[in-house]
Amino acid sequence: MTRVCSIFSQILQWFPRLEFEATAREHKAERHARGFTCWQQFVARLFCQFGHAQSLREICGVLAATEGKLRHLGILDCPKATTLSYANAHRPWQLYQSVFYTTLERCRSEALRRGQRRFRFKHKLLSLDASMVELCAESFDWAQYKRTKGALKLHLVLDHDGYLPCYAVMTEGKTAEITEARKMHFESGTLLVFDRGYSDYHWWLDLTRTGVNFVTRLKDSALYGVVESRPMPENSNVLRDEGIVLVSQRPSDESTPKKNQTQFSTS
Repeated sequence: MTRVCSIFSQILQWFPRLEFEATAREHKAERHARGFTCWQQFVARLFCQFGHAQSLREICGVLAATEGKLRHLGILDCPKATTLSYANAHRPWQLYQSVFYTTLERCRSEALRRGQRRFRFKHKLLSLDASMVELCAESFDWAQYKRTKGALKLHLVLDHDGYLPCYAVMTEGKTAEITEARKMHFESGTLLVFDRGYSDYHWWLDLTRTGVNFVTRLKDSALYGVVESRPMPENSNVLRDEGIVLVSQRPSDESTPKKNQTQFSTS
């Protein structure tokens, strides 16, 4: 007999059930539960994310349509919308926080074991960026962005050792990228990559003085002075390699470090 394992079932294998149940007992998440386990709740919530379900009724309706195939997911029957709603409102969120950090460590270990870094640097490589997530203003009144639209902004730091996020924070959509970046701390020797949205010369200076190297793009309106020009390697795409000092930083201050400007040709 041919055995079929769905993609969803394969994803659930990243969450060992015995380990999950031990975490649920640790947080006493199933206290006063009447047949509806935390594992069933977890499967339903995970299905909501992967299936882009918009409501509890949609989650339960789709699971009910495949009720004969739920056994391989570790659940015997489809939950009711009211049961799932009550569990979401009363069960401790700390359970899923513990599951998240346990899974993150497992993914990091697996990525380091299997993956080969595409870029090899002497120092840790991090990428910093932010993404806008549009929301319904009527449903998420706290995420005010425009008069008729809501939005939040996800600020993320990606660690290239395994390509997994090492820092994430959500803010209102109006929050500037540089506002959250100023609150972050990076270890000395880190190589940080970010875009023009983080253009703040004072922040750049703080990064340099704390031993953090960074790569970014200058704005077209940036004013700077060239203090050093280096020879170009032959048969390369490098057009310019210069040491510069930004005009906003006093050149007479010997403690002001130089920046390197390199221009490439993509043709």
